[in-house]
Amino acid sequence: MASTQHVHGARILVASNRGPVSYALDDSGQLTAKRGGGGLVSGLSAIGPDADAVWVCAALNDGDREAVRRTGGALDPADTGGQRVRMLDIAPDVHADAYNGIANSVLWFVHHMLYQTPLEPVFGREFRRQWASYEAYNRAFAEALAQEAAEGAAVLIQDYHLTLAPGMLRALRPDLRIGHFSHTPWAPPDYFRLLPDDVAAQVLRGILGADRAAFLTQRWADAFTACCKALVGGLGGTRIGVHGLGADAEFLRRRAHQPDVDERMAILREQIGTAPDGSRRKAIVRVDRTELSKNIVRGLLAYEELLESHPEWRERVVHVAFAYPSRQDLAVYRDYTVEVQRVAAEINERYGTPGWAPVEMHVKDDFARSLAAYRLADVALVNPIRDGMNLVAKEVPVLSDQGCALVLSREAGAHEELGDDAVTVNPYDIEGTAAALHEALSMPGGERAERSKRLAAQATALPPARWFLDQLAALGV
Repeated sequence: MASTQHVHGARILVASNRGPVSYALDDSGQLTAKRGGGGLVSGLSAIGPDADAVWVCAALNDGDREAVRRTGGALDPADTGGQRVRMLDIAPDVHADAYNGIANSVLWFVHHMLYQTPLEPVFGREFRRQWASYEAYNRAFAEALAQEAAEGAAVLIQDYHLTLAPGMLRALRPDLRIGHFSHTPWAPPDYFRLLPDDVAAQVLRGILGADRAAFLTQRWADAFTACCKALVGGLGGTRIGVHGLGADAEFLRRRAHQPDVDERMAILREQIGTAPDGSRRKAIVRVDRTELSKNIVRGLLAYEELLESHPEWRERVVHVAFAYPSRQDLAVYRDYTVEVQRVAAEINERYGTPGWAPVEMHVKDDFARSLAAYRLADVALVNPIRDGMNLVAKEVPVLSDQGCALVLSREAGAHEELGDDAVTVNPYDIEGTAAALHEALSMPGGERAERSKRLAAQATALPPARWFLDQLAALGV
């Protein structure tokens, strides 16, 4: 391909399903832009406005699609904080099939090992129809990246939504330096082979179209390598990398001491209350989306077991549980959210007293309230079935005012870095988790503070900007 053809293209490109901005359309036809956060936003801001970068993302709602219609997909930099963004108006039914049908209902389930295998998965005609949409969705990204990229540009493609895009882009633009980053765990070969053989191979070969495939932990990188060896004969020329995304300590500490957080802390303190002897009740904090992999129901059952097996904690502890609804357009997630609330209500009914609600459950997303809970936490409960990383495990020790004990699932990616100073649990073991909660609540203040300090240091070792820049450096930028 002649180099002049791409002389005005971007030197650095990022591709992800969700972009840095979303739009809402009101009845009068007015568009309102709302900027998002997260590691990629922090990362791109670290390279500065002169880095000649563009972010390619999908339109996710009617407001986004209207913005694409009005701008041709090249969004107004005033809406994006000065970032160049190309938004793709992929047909809504194609996006729904690719995003909900395949990415969230198949690939997510495989990598988090969530299937109830006597009944699911069922890979029949409907799956093949949705898989064709997933291919079309990935192709749209590959074509847009090929158009936007300068000769020899570096492209960072993000996550399980876009596993086929690296290979498709490589076919269109062999001159590019391509990286793919997986934010999820990676399934071991035996579980990955639940996918139809041709689809499993297609996913692996898609990612192997990248010069470099990167993961959050060595464990997930090793699982990917094992799948490639078992199914497609190895990695070819693709290099493997590990970048353990850390907490953005500077942003979190600044945000957590704003007046709205202080207000919510006062309300939470009042809800937690004091023990019958007048001492401050302890707080076990969890902050999660009601995502199946987060294991909220077993966490509640473990707390119930703590109250049963250690009655001395009754009226002396409150479980502050934030379970923010997620993916409510999928029935299995709606059912799970209902079950979380049912179990919490049952615990309150069984153990509660006039002056004490054992569980303080909140389901309405409120970032300031989450930060307030982090600051108040004596114990953080992070017990996922399986998690690529889990930033909550990293954020709570950074913000906890008094230092907190971390009860952490060995199946969270964060365990690779934080395990030495956490209280480790098997996420399926209710009695074991209850014992861990008791150990964490009983931990002497000095030990808790020391562990918390070490956890915070580990948690902030690779902040989002560094995480992003390291990936670019590994591609030779």
